[in-house]
Amino acid sequence: MTEPADTKRTVLRPEAAQHGCADTDANDAAGAPALELLWRTTLALPLGGLAVLALPPFSFFPVLVLAFGGFFLLLEGVAPAAAAILGWGFGFGFFVTGAQWIAESLYVDGGRLGWLAVPAVAGLSGFLALFIAAAAWAFARLRGRGTSGALLFASLWTAAEWLRGHLLTGFPWNLAAYAWTDYAAPRQAAAVVGSYGLSLLTVLAATLPAVAILNTSGRDRRWAILIAGIVVAMLLSGSLRLSSDDSGKATGPIVRVVQGNIAQALKWLPERRAATVERYLDLSSRPGRYDVLLWPETAFPGFLEENGAVLDRIGTLLPRGAHLLAGTPRRTAEPEGPAYWNSIAAVDDHGRITATYAKHHLVPFGEYVPWRGVLPIERLVAGLGDFSAGPGPRTIPLGGRAVGLSICYEAIFPGAVVDREERPTWIFNATNDAWFGTSIGPYQHLASARMRAVEEGLPMVRAANTGISAVVDGFGAVRASLPLGETGVMDAPLPLSLPPTIYGRFGDLVLVPLFLAALGGAWAVQRPAKPSRRGASASQSMEKPG
Repeated sequence: MTEPADTKRTVLRPEAAQHGCADTDANDAAGAPALELLWRTTLALPLGGLAVLALPPFSFFPVLVLAFGGFFLLLEGVAPAAAAILGWGFGFGFFVTGAQWIAESLYVDGGRLGWLAVPAVAGLSGFLALFIAAAAWAFARLRGRGTSGALLFASLWTAAEWLRGHLLTGFPWNLAAYAWTDYAAPRQAAAVVGSYGLSLLTVLAATLPAVAILNTSGRDRRWAILIAGIVVAMLLSGSLRLSSDDSGKATGPIVRVVQGNIAQALKWLPERRAATVERYLDLSSRPGRYDVLLWPETAFPGFLEENGAVLDRIGTLLPRGAHLLAGTPRRTAEPEGPAYWNSIAAVDDHGRITATYAKHHLVPFGEYVPWRGVLPIERLVAGLGDFSAGPGPRTIPLGGRAVGLSICYEAIFPGAVVDREERPTWIFNATNDAWFGTSIGPYQHLASARMRAVEEGLPMVRAANTGISAVVDGFGAVRASLPLGETGVMDAPLPLSLPPTIYGRFGDLVLVPLFLAALGGAWAVQRPAKPSRRGASASQSMEKPG
């Protein structure tokens, strides 16, 4: 975007700007007063960390105005290279604060990888911050300012989120949209525009108040008020969707979720495996009628389909017509050697495995080593070998209802948890958040799962080893849950599925018209106002002689 000719731009080389000279990226940072760049970066770092307070488990969304508004103001007037530095600083503060739970996961395996805790968090945060640095560079390059700049800023932030969620297998953790996870009406917008689209609306709403601080025209401020009103109306319109909430009338099947609460450091010890199996069998046998029994990711510490004795016991404990969905590793014989799969197995009341699902979105370095032939490293998690990736989302019939299956962090990927060709009536997510301990990680993970339920309009039942297990309806509300770090059983009715959502039908294609609207709005706002006829006539009359 270009600025009006009469707008004075305070760049890192103001003398060049005043003479209309175009600075190159190579000398942007060099031409900047080092002290100014230093203090701006010093502010950008904590502002990024502050933004995390808007996300679960804190969910204090007002800080977004300070965090994103402050970041927007820091970018005011700086040249592209310096903006990239500021963007990286904001991003590093955001990710190092929001993803610090990664350090805890590296202490699980007897502290074997504890020495990697700080480098891993810092390295990942520094890499993810590059996406925000690129967005900030583009923002400065396009010279966004005022209301037009706010629209551009929100669009570029969202583009960076989308790229972060797709490039190099993707890691869309802590999207800005998740600030609304605990707020019923605003989160419903994800059913229309998805979480990436909701991020655009969120960042725009948080940035527009900063426009009032800038030295912009009255026309620009009026545009800011108008656009802010539209965005707020869109966020609050979710109350209309909530008015159709009939989930309280649900008489669907009863699901029983078992939360074994097995410490990750003990789970795979040979001498503890039998005790783990007995715990799940004992908890599953508690009195009560249910239709579907749910165990977490790798709840069975071995290969369940190869253990006929345990399958027989499962068939005995299941009520007539009931099924178990259990997380378990699988292995198959392949020409090049055995293949291992992180799987969910469906078991009927006769102890027979009727269907399986293999996780398709694996964790790099945790479940497999990318470019194994090139990188001289092994998996961070000890095991027999790399897991193989399944073909993709799958829907299976279960007790007269179709269920979509997903495992662990597959639930953080918008638009990638449901088979588009065969829409299920509910989603099961088996996970093992024991790796995150009692950090903020499990709360953030649950927030992602809740937003997938909103996007698809489908209830999601989450079975987590150490928590947080939950039954979530298609509006993203938690209907029942087991707290973090507790051993227990939860019986709850399955909420009703909702009609297919716009996002559920079209996925990320809905971002196209939203981006076009935002960029079109930025262009419209920036266009110089046309002089009125009266003003033009007066101007012409003053030019006439005599």
